[in-house]
Amino acid sequence: MEISTQVICLLFATHHTTSSVITFILKYLAEFPDVYSKVLKEQMEIAKSKGPEGFLKWDDIQKMRYTWNVANETMRLTPPVQGTFREAITDITYAGFTIPRGWKMHWNVNTTHRDPKYFPDPEKFNPSRFEGKGPRPFTFVPFGGGPRMCPGREYARAQVLAFIHHVVTRFKWEKVDPCEKVAYNPSPIP
Repeated sequence: MEISTQVICLLFATHHTTSSVITFILKYLAEFPDVYSKVLKEQMEIAKSKGPEGFLKWDDIQKMRYTWNVANETMRLTPPVQGTFREAITDITYAGFTIPRGWKMHWNVNTTHRDPKYFPDPEKFNPSRFEGKGPRPFTFVPFGGGPRMCPGREYARAQVLAFIHHVVTRFKWEKVDPCEKVAYNPSPIP
């Protein structure tokens, strides 16, 4: 029963979050033609190696480094989950406030992802932030971190990269409304 519950949770949790990430990747690719052309180049090289009827394999997903950097930068600016609650296991002091042991706290992904101390010029879309070693641990947390990190991280990564591969190798698009706002309900949506 526990295994089936975990599988159902995994599938349910990846639906809204993954579709949100994909939506915003498409938005940013439409807004930044230079980023789009690099993603397209990377994906076309993979497509050419497969042939017209070839299926993506795990090794192909591993080659999508730049596309994953774009996905990460997308999740940094429009995280699919806004945060979560944790319980203080000891008394702690943060920003001059004492939080007693046992109290529930909410950590906010947006605050962490837009901290200029870790992400210079935090409002700028810049996939190169994720090259090399990438951001410091626990500064980029769309999947959480530590022992409670989202167990569906690699599943979501494969979904996002496979979808983007098939879209960019088959279609070209543009934004219909360049002034479209982002709403949160609870995941970001255009």
